[in-house]
Amino acid sequence: MKIRGTTVLAVRHKGKVTVAGDGQVTLDVTVMKHGARKVRRLYHNQVIVGFAGATADAFTLFDRFDQKLEQYNGNLLRAAVELTKDWRTDRVLRHLEALMIAVSKDYFLIISGNGDVIEADDDVMAIGSGGPYALAAARALIRFSDLTATEIAREAIRITAEICIYTNDRITVEELDMCQETESSVIKGRG
Repeated sequence: MKIRGTTVLAVRHKGKVTVAGDGQVTLDVTVMKHGARKVRRLYHNQVIVGFAGATADAFTLFDRFDQKLEQYNGNLLRAAVELTKDWRTDRVLRHLEALMIAVSKDYFLIISGNGDVIEADDDVMAIGSGGPYALAAARALIRFSDLTATEIAREAIRITAEICIYTNDRITVEELDMCQETESSVIKGRG
């Protein structure tokens, strides 16, 4: 049996970055869980990550990624590159089947086990079986509405849930304010 599906969407809009994910866990043709939490905050709430793939693999990756963020003092790009190196070369990690979205105030990334660290061309990115639907919906909402980043992310996932059988409308959302200084950056600035 193959674990399928999910939708995770990141939107950067009007000074905010939001990551939203649906809550459905599907095993073959059966919905196993409705309220899974696929979006989490890491590194002192300064990084938001979302995953698509096998649940156990995702937890392993969250833990490893959090360790990398600590090791590199919250430098998201460096931690992502180092995680993908491990993911490709480690005997256990290289068998993990997942994709991750990772965002901070400075970076907007998709991370894969193939060694890819991809920065989006625009202000929207999505992963999972419902990713293409959520991406299209979010791009349209950015262009033709006055919604906030969080409202766009929620509505795009709702639209996706109407189309993709592996996506539901029990949505987890995390948001960062790109304009607000973090505690650690304020402390560093005091010299």
